[in-house]
Amino acid sequence: MSFQIAIDGPVASGKGTIARLVAKQLGFFYLDTGAMYRSVALAAERAGVALNNEDTVVDLISHLTLEVRPPNQQEQDGRLITVVLNGEDISWAIRDEKITDGSSKVAVLAKVRQQMVKLQQAIAANQNVVVDGRDITYRVLPRAQLKIFLTGSAEARAKRRLLEWRKQGKQVTYEQVYADIMERDKRDSERQADPLQVVPNAWVLDTTDLTIEQVAERVVTRAKELYVF
Repeated sequence: MSFQIAIDGPVASGKGTIARLVAKQLGFFYLDTGAMYRSVALAAERAGVALNNEDTVVDLISHLTLEVRPPNQQEQDGRLITVVLNGEDISWAIRDEKITDGSSKVAVLAKVRQQMVKLQQAIAANQNVVVDGRDITYRVLPRAQLKIFLTGSAEARAKRRLLEWRKQGKQVTYEQVYADIMERDKRDSERQADPLQVVPNAWVLDTTDLTIEQVAERVVTRAKELYVF
């Protein structure tokens, strides 16, 4: 029987990094749902489709071939996941700041989320997985054996994101990053399609005063308590 770890939480709570570390340590497949929404945003931009045109974006998705998988030996260039859209490797193209912003816009569309959830569930079926996002614990993997809600203060999350962006060479200020965090939080909590929420049986884990490694260690320990390896 497969074991599923579902991780939800606000932007910059460390979901992606922690999910990847946990997957690596447990030997599970890591499914980056954020990369999937980024892929839709990139496809929409290239096709000249307005990100708020829900029906057109949904139609666009129906014509996409999307593959999400671990990097192979020829793809060891620092990436953590490989994303292939219609046969093209877009693993780095979707990390552009404009595409990041676009992904949060298409992700609020109810019909888009319905389509993406189907794809995510198909990928996660019948294998041990770690999946992170905004609606994983109750929409994508409602039967996951381990459900986690990662949280953290807006200040701590802004500092974390600022450090990440500066490592990428982006010239941004703390004030800009903090404002972006607050805007993303507002957008996530107010969206009609699956607003960010904590399900009753989720383990709420505050990352404010913990390192990424400490959080990952706690998650791995909890998984091993629930699953016989």
